[in-house]
Amino acid sequence: MRKITWYSQVAKSAAHFCGRPRVFVTAVMIILVWGISGPLFHFSNTWQLIINTITTTVTFLMVFLIQNTQNRDTEAIQLKLDELIRATQGAHNALLDLEELDDDSLEEFRQRYEALAAEAREKLRHGQKDTDTPEPG
Repeated sequence: MRKITWYSQVAKSAAHFCGRPRVFVTAVMIILVWGISGPLFHFSNTWQLIINTITTTVTFLMVFLIQNTQNRDTEAIQLKLDELIRATQGAHNALLDLEELDDDSLEEFRQRYEALAAEAREKLRHGQKDTDTPEPG
């Protein structure tokens, strides 16, 4: 097992924290206070600059947190799918790690499975089952 890096731990904790309803409510409250304070500060450039700076900075940092979380989740899902393929009798092991293939190879697999799906739908139209392995043997 690899050691969890400090970035992964911080990103995971921050993403978990930022996804809570309290954080969302706090953000809404900040925006409301800022909006209500507009007349008090005569809608000055500084007043606008404060919210623009805060939102830009938070958005910039959140993009990295979201991407880290998405990458981690996607990798975990792919590994789980790979294990299901590996452990399923009759499954094609060539589909393991499919996400690493180039676009042309992916397109070949996609076309093959579209043809299998069309064949299975045709069988269903004729009252046959479509639950078996489509290849002979």
